[in-house]
Amino acid sequence: MVHNINPEIVSFVLFGMEFSVRWYGLLYVISFIIAYFLYKPFLKKKDIEIDRDKYESLLFYIMIGVILGGRLGYILFYNLRFYMTCPLSIFAVWEGGMSFHGGAIGVFLAGWLFTRRHKLPFYRMADAAVPIVAIGLGLGRLGNFINGELWGNVTTLPWGIVFPDGGALPRHPTQ
Repeated sequence: MVHNINPEIVSFVLFGMEFSVRWYGLLYVISFIIAYFLYKPFLKKKDIEIDRDKYESLLFYIMIGVILGGRLGYILFYNLRFYMTCPLSIFAVWEGGMSFHGGAIGVFLAGWLFTRRHKLPFYRMADAAVPIVAIGLGLGRLGNFINGELWGNVTTLPWGIVFPDGGALPRHPTQ
């Protein structure tokens, strides 16, 4: 089977500039929406009460943490030399470049700073977030598959997929 999924859902021209909506970005948005609706009930199960304004501020911190952390992690861990020579490319997020571990560090720091600032129980709140994080990670990996990234080991099994940038041999899709 050959991977030929288009990572763009739709593209259009607006004010003379071309824009596109990509599956990966849409899956991030869906993850944030799921977090908005599901995290609060998990907090209640941990006996953590938080008013709406604080809750929305917390989620905003987390979104910024995952996006900035993911981007900075990619820059620092994978391509620092390039970004040192072309620093404005740091802002070219439409060209891709996120890292899981950078995002994890960003979320950890954002959550820790928020809970410390508002005197909330960090570890209990982090524990309540685990199911939400799992959903977000799963959707992110689906985005990686659609983008044809993170191909697995070479396989002879029938579900092996030939990824455009993964060589000529089928790979086990292990996003």
